[in-house]
Amino acid sequence: MLKPNNAWKWYFDKEAQALMLDLGEDMVFQVAIECKQLIPDAFAETPFSVDDASLFQAYFDAVDALSLSGPRKAELVLNAVAANRFHKPLLPKSWFFQEQEGYSAAEAGSLVTLKTEHGSESFLVIENAGIASLCMHAGESPLALTDTKKMRFCEAIKVMNDRLSIYQQQYDNGSGHYALVG
Repeated sequence: MLKPNNAWKWYFDKEAQALMLDLGEDMVFQVAIECKQLIPDAFAETPFSVDDASLFQAYFDAVDALSLSGPRKAELVLNAVAANRFHKPLLPKSWFFQEQEGYSAAEAGSLVTLKTEHGSESFLVIENAGIASLCMHAGESPLALTDTKKMRFCEAIKVMNDRLSIYQQQYDNGSGHYALVG
């Protein structure tokens, strides 16, 4: 597992046109946020802060419940920390998702499920802004929002909290049948 340290730093790579995180020891992580979605602070070299490290741990604890490989979990967590710190504010795009009964006002670092008419997928809540939350797609497969538009792994979207439902993990209960736990 990656362990944040004071040598980590954020910087913008002009050649790659991407936000990067220098992890030291010749390891560099390229953030999945599109250039046009970055706030101005993303274009200056900045240390990985104590707040970043705290978010890293909270997000990492949450994604442990997902059936992703270790490297994919690390990718999701690092992109979530970057989105929390450097993503431009988004307007909610709730119309893609179905309203849920007894909706959840999930805290940052929670796993939730969002449902479209084409399927459902797990998301990591990056931040909750009261009535809406910034969420990051945490599923391996693209999620169809419409017949022509899909969300990819680590893509962020803001939705009204009445679209969130509690994440339910599937597990094999020993009989070969899968059950949901939430």
